[in-house]
Amino acid sequence: MVTLAVDAMGGDHGPRITVPAVLLALSARQDLRVLLFGRQQDLAAAFDPSAHPQSDRLLLVHADEVVGMAESPSVALRSKKQSSMRLMLDALDAGQVDGCVSAGNTGALMAISRHVLKMSDGIERPAIVSALPRPDGRHTFVLDLGANVGCDSEQLHQFARMGRAVARVLDGLPDPRIALLNIGSEDSKGNDQVKLAQELIRADDQLNYVGFVEGTDLFGDRADVVVCDGFVGNVALKTVEGLARFILAEIRATFASDWRGRLLAWLIRPYWRRIEARINPGHYNGAALIGLRGVVVKSHGNAGEAEFLQALLLAARYAEKKLPEQIEQEL
Repeated sequence: MVTLAVDAMGGDHGPRITVPAVLLALSARQDLRVLLFGRQQDLAAAFDPSAHPQSDRLLLVHADEVVGMAESPSVALRSKKQSSMRLMLDALDAGQVDGCVSAGNTGALMAISRHVLKMSDGIERPAIVSALPRPDGRHTFVLDLGANVGCDSEQLHQFARMGRAVARVLDGLPDPRIALLNIGSEDSKGNDQVKLAQELIRADDQLNYVGFVEGTDLFGDRADVVVCDGFVGNVALKTVEGLARFILAEIRATFASDWRGRLLAWLIRPYWRRIEARINPGHYNGAALIGLRGVVVKSHGNAGEAEFLQALLLAARYAEKKLPEQIEQEL
């Protein structure tokens, strides 16, 4: 069995989304248990145990407080020790669960996770990592995607080492290719921080460094791991997601514009579903905060049921693979 702790109150929608998504996850995986942390009255309003046969694998845990989406991370850390986010992480630290999922405040999640779980040896800050799909069926692991707005060159070097470990553990790559995200592929391009990071990464004999890459390379096969600071990574990720949703919406609108389009859409429906599954950002929701001594997965704050379900399933997979322990061994 895999046991997850879930912050039911996090995100833009709270229990209205998180509770149904948890029930979907329990239906999808019979080997899954969930501890759901939140205000008792809110959880009870969203969940009727008698209507769900899988409720024997779901435990509701009351939390008096909630970390707001715009709340200061320092305030959340010092003053919200009975919040659903804090109690979720306390359960992971105590060994009661194998992983955590929250759609809540990213800064608060990072700060509380660092305080409760601690960092792996040699790592200063956690990084958010996610896998982008590639035409060859593999993935490009990108980090950091928003945990750290500013990073120095040594921290980027640490992200490269963690990214290498993730690619080895999750994709089985013996020697992943590492790249730095930059405004150009030439060595002369970029700011001092990126140039110095390149020197550190290039000098590390354990890293298969292939140079700078640009945003257009994120979905190509030039690198298996792409490293950047959280500001750049988050902007890049949100831009990609917005473009993907725009393309999907345009295609749907074109097919729905007249009877010929609707007929064609019906004829190619199996192929369209395959394409949509590959490029719909919701199917890739959920990113791990790596560098911590525990599995912590961050979902988008505005995720719907299907998207939050993906984050839950991702956390279960990372917990099964014991990702933090594997990363520490690789480091």
